[in-house]
Amino acid sequence: EMVGELVVGLGEALVGNYPGRALSFVMNKANGQVTVTRFPSKPYGLFLKDDTLIFRSDSNGEDLEGFAGAGLYESVQAVAASEQAVDYNESPLLWDEGFRSALMQKLLEVGKAVEGAMGSAQDIEGCVVDDNVYVVQTRPQV
Repeated sequence: EMVGELVVGLGEALVGNYPGRALSFVMNKANGQVTVTRFPSKPYGLFLKDDTLIFRSDSNGEDLEGFAGAGLYESVQAVAASEQAVDYNESPLLWDEGFRSALMQKLLEVGKAVEGAMGSAQDIEGCVVDDNVYVVQTRPQV
């Protein structure tokens, strides 16, 4: 099984100390069944007007052998994101089951491909832009 969380906007709203919950789901790798376990309630998302770079500092995680490092890295954006209210009333993540199902199936396929390439379960971070899924980071699931 794979477990996932998804937010509208930049992922920093998920990993940072922002109130509310992400869209959470469990995917069965064998049969492709996806079960939504929690619908999103994050009132704000982080958004960019222009492309930017995100710099990560790993100075806090140097000496932690066998630790995946989640939460130990500081992200600094070259161009600051703006915090904007998220209106879930219009979001296809909530109201369009076909859209949500197709997106989660795509995430399942990407997750299986990354795990296959890396040879073990992974903690994967990525983004979805239009119809494309981009993996931006992966590390062994510890």
